[in-house]
Amino acid sequence: MMRQLQALAAACATATALVAGCAAYGPTQVRSGQSEADLLATMGPPTGRHAGPGGVPRLEFARGPGGRHTWMVDLDAQGRVAAVQQVLTESQFTQVKDGLSRAEVLALIGRPVHTAGMIRGGQIWSWRWANNDCLWFQVAFNAQGRAQGDGSYGPDPACEVNDRGMR
Repeated sequence: MMRQLQALAAACATATALVAGCAAYGPTQVRSGQSEADLLATMGPPTGRHAGPGGVPRLEFARGPGGRHTWMVDLDAQGRVAAVQQVLTESQFTQVKDGLSRAEVLALIGRPVHTAGMIRGGQIWSWRWANNDCLWFQVAFNAQGRAQGDGSYGPDPACEVNDRGMR
């Protein structure tokens, strides 16, 4: 009987942890004016920390299978939540402009899901987002770490099918 109760307690603890993890996926419980400590208790550790608008801290929370959702939370000068935004969107991608630094692109749309090297020291960064088109957004950087162009859309290799019809 004691072992059954211990097994039940362990199963309940596991279920509670899973539910808590799901609740922290998105910022549904994040409120304007909330302290950074409360934000981190809800969302967990950020995947990035950037300079936001006006130099205030911007915390990045990348989520989802394949990195399809990234929320940026801007804090005010007192370290309280000022704004929350899902940044993997086409409207946000239009903010990427020729000449931006890697740090500026990271502050706009967060970490890429994939990076690849290019000839002469450049890189291509790629982001997935919640769409149904099997596309990802890509930005090419030169060897000096500056965006070359405004970014573009390309086929997501995760959607490619081989000749047997399998991914």
